[in-house]
Amino acid sequence: MAERHDELLALLEMAPYKWWHYRKYGVKALASLGKKAEAIRYAEEGRGLNDSPVAIARACEEVLLSSGLAEEAYERYGLLANQSGTYAAWFRAVAKKYPHKKPAEILDDLVAETPGEEGKWFAAAKDAKLFDEAIALANRTPCSPQTLTRAARDFEEKQPEFAVEAGMAALRWLVEGYGYEVTGLDVLKAYSHTMKAAENAGCEAETRKRIHDLVARESFGERFVTKVLGRHLGLS
Repeated sequence: MAERHDELLALLEMAPYKWWHYRKYGVKALASLGKKAEAIRYAEEGRGLNDSPVAIARACEEVLLSSGLAEEAYERYGLLANQSGTYAAWFRAVAKKYPHKKPAEILDDLVAETPGEEGKWFAAAKDAKLFDEAIALANRTPCSPQTLTRAARDFEEKQPEFAVEAGMAALRWLVEGYGYEVTGLDVLKAYSHTMKAAENAGCEAETRKRIHDLVARESFGERFVTKVLGRHLGLS
């Protein structure tokens, strides 16, 4: 079997281009021969302009994990290797593969990996029950108002303080003109779920004033949020 691996590696060395589609078999061959450090070097050397850095990271991660080097695998490849379709799925994939890492640490590392996109990690933080971190992220960069409103709705009874802040963040981004295909119903939902949560948290008057002051400062476009909520807040 070792001879077959050697033959494969020799053939790959004859290839005119370092295409990952073929070199990934060389990585597996070296790993099977117990040459795991060489396997990683071989993978790294095979980076072409059109090769997927995620696929290469996954191969290297697999080599290190198979050697019991979980910490090194995480530090070098764990974040990139586990990219998924959504930020929440990305977080879950990393957390599942590296159960020895604290969720808050994984979240911090992923946020640092994607500068300028902090708000997109809100759902991941929420799902991990990192509520304070979720609110902080939602207010750092734009976050989907609809996502924030759903969080306010889902937690208005069991975590009303968190729900209030999620709803306030939703209203903030609506006031600043963010959101995809926003309707008046979206604005009303954000308001009603925030106020319901505030009622449950015992801070209804304070929250209404916060919303009033936020909406009163609206200057984006045609002041859509003011038009929708004006009569509720005494602004019309």
